[in-house]
This record gives sequence, structure tokens and C-alpha cells, in this order.
Amino acid sequence: MAESESSARRTRKATAPSRRRTRPPTLEFERLWWERGAECVVGIDEVGRGSWAGPLTVGVAVLPADRRINGVRDSKMLSEARREALFDRVADWCRGWAVGHAWPRECDELGMSAAQRLAASRALDSLGLAVDAVLLDGKWDFVGHENTTMLVKGDARCLSIATASILAKVSRDRMMREAAANHPGYDFEYNKGYPCPKHQLALLGYGPTAIHRRSWSFCDDLPWPHQRYVRPDPQLSLFA
Repeated sequence: MAESESSARRTRKATAPSRRRTRPPTLEFERLWWERGAECVVGIDEVGRGSWAGPLTVGVAVLPADRRINGVRDSKMLSEARREALFDRVADWCRGWAVGHAWPRECDELGMSAAQRLAASRALDSLGLAVDAVLLDGKWDFVGHENTTMLVKGDARCLSIATASILAKVSRDRMMREAAANHPGYDFEYNKGYPCPKHQLALLGYGPTAIHRRSWSFCDDLPWPHQRYVRPDPQLSLFA
């Protein structure tokens, strides 16, 4: 019995989740550019790419070198309440910040890659600062600045990207909560337009709304005719 209990304890210890705290994002990557003489280093992150409804949103943030605030993390690691509580503090802390959106119709007409570039361009235009360097989450450069550092899991490693992720996420979530009042039954205030069983049931019962991305394959399974938006193939125009 003792041997069995000891074995069980070892098994629980091996399978228990790690309690080690993850390292918070730092200014390591910003400092590398500051040391090269860059004054305006922008962190950029996007939210909403995988959503069925609502905009694709890109956040941009420029941080000060001499002040810090506690609690900034990748927005996915924070609860909705915590993100909301941080939003105003984070916004006031930034030297500059902005968000840009690509709307559902634009996502349909342009495709998601072009829509992401459009949202980033709008965010940077709204920032109103001359950008010296860009820190970008992921492996794909959808900004095209000459001084861009792409960081895999950058929202967990880089403080300005984590900040941009909070600003973008909260801004988009607020928009989706407002949209919920105009489109009852889809639970946008909870799912923020992302796939979930209740969202899928609402689509089957009511069809897509004006803020759904109709070029996406989820429209193929709906019992509502002519709901799918088919983007014209630009190659076809060459032979028309």
C-alpha cells in the first residue's frame, strides 16, 4: 500500500501543471533599436484574424524608455476584466498608440492578408509619429517597414507588442459588445465574433449579419441561399 501511494504521489507530481511564473515581457528588443539611435520604436500586434464576425484590428504602441507600469502581459494571458482595468493606464503610459481596423466587407473583398496590411497602415497613419523601427509579432511582415524585427511569440516577450495587444484587444472587444445590442442572439458580447457552438446555432437559425465575413467557409453550411461572398479571381479578368 505504501509503495502504491508513493507511486501515485510521483504520478501526480509529474502530471501537475508547472507553477513556475512565466517571464514577463521586457524592453530588450526596444533597447536594441534605441541603442542604434532609433527614437520611435513601435510594437505591433493584431487581433480578430480568426473571428467569423467583426473587424480585424491592429494595435500599435510606442513606449517610453524611462517609465514602467506593472501587469502588462500578452492580452491572451489576461482576463477580460484585467485587460479593461489596464487599458486606461496603458494608454496614458504610452508615448503614442493607435488602432486600425479592416472591416468585414474589406476582409471579404481584399482577403485576410491584404486586410491585415490595410489595418496596420491605418493604425500607423493614426499614430501620427515618424516610425524609426517596428517590432512585430509573428513570422510574417505585414507592415513592410525597412527596420522591422519579427518576433515569434513577441506578445509574450516584447513589452511594446504586449501593450499593443492589450490596446487592440480591448478596443475590438468594446466594439463587439456594442454590436451585440444591434445583433441579439449571436452572443457577440461573450464570443466577440469568434466560433463557438452558440454562435454557430445563431447562424443556422438567423443567417449571417452585416458584420459577418461572408467569404469564409462557415457560410457554405448555412441553409440560407446566396449568403457566401465569392471574391472574384483577379486572374479571370485577364481572359475576359
